[in-house]
Amino acid sequence: QVQLVESGGGLVQAGGSLRLSCAASGSIFSRNAMGWYRQAPGRQREWVAAITSGGNTNYADSVKGRFTISMDNAKNTVYLQMNSLKPEDTAVYYCNAFPSYGLWGQGTQVTVSS
Repeated sequence: QVQLVESGGGLVQAGGSLRLSCAASGSIFSRNAMGWYRQAPGRQREWVAAITSGGNTNYADSVKGRFTISMDNAKNTVYLQMNSLKPEDTAVYYCNAFPSYGLWGQGTQVTVSS
């Protein structure tokens, strides 16, 4: 059974930083590129960043230069380092395979105050 457990969210002022973690079950982690996604209130879920098993990364234009995705293969964990946060980054953040499939985890709330 695929499990995705996100953590690390919180309330931060604009300009601050947070580091999100996603513990993924081995079945999804070992077979796929992994991605971070987010969903703001009243909006559709959107892709934020992705990383391949080889370490290649890609980012949405809105976060490029501010967010960094990384992975620890030994721990089946994907991270999202978020710097220079803006109020528009406020959302629930999720991880999943990239492209996404299957069930989603509970996500972790990120709130950026102005």
